[in-house]
Amino acid sequence: MTQREFRSFADFWPFYLAEHSRPATRTLHAVGTIASTVLIIALIVEREWIWLPLPLVIGYGCAWIGHFFVEHNRPATFQHPLWSFMGDYKMLALMLTGRLNEELARRANTL
Repeated sequence: MTQREFRSFADFWPFYLAEHSRPATRTLHAVGTIASTVLIIALIVEREWIWLPLPLVIGYGCAWIGHFFVEHNRPATFQHPLWSFMGDYKMLALMLTGRLNEELARRANTL
């Protein structure tokens, strides 16, 4: 599926799922999202402002490894940064609640 313009996050979501079709990519995204979120919180609590770019490197680094070396596609964040960010957290929430496989199956006919 190629990147295109989307009118809403709901329109973007099936594209996002298709771009994360392999479990290894989704796992790398989850690791990066969790690690960067925890690190951001810790840096804010400790007031270590100088290190705030580090969570971005970790989060995007994990995700981009998945895209470039596992999926072999271009990260959607390059054209849709906000919706990609939202997609990361939605996908993570579905993974953590055990509902991602159900969502993938439900969306299979639209992917």
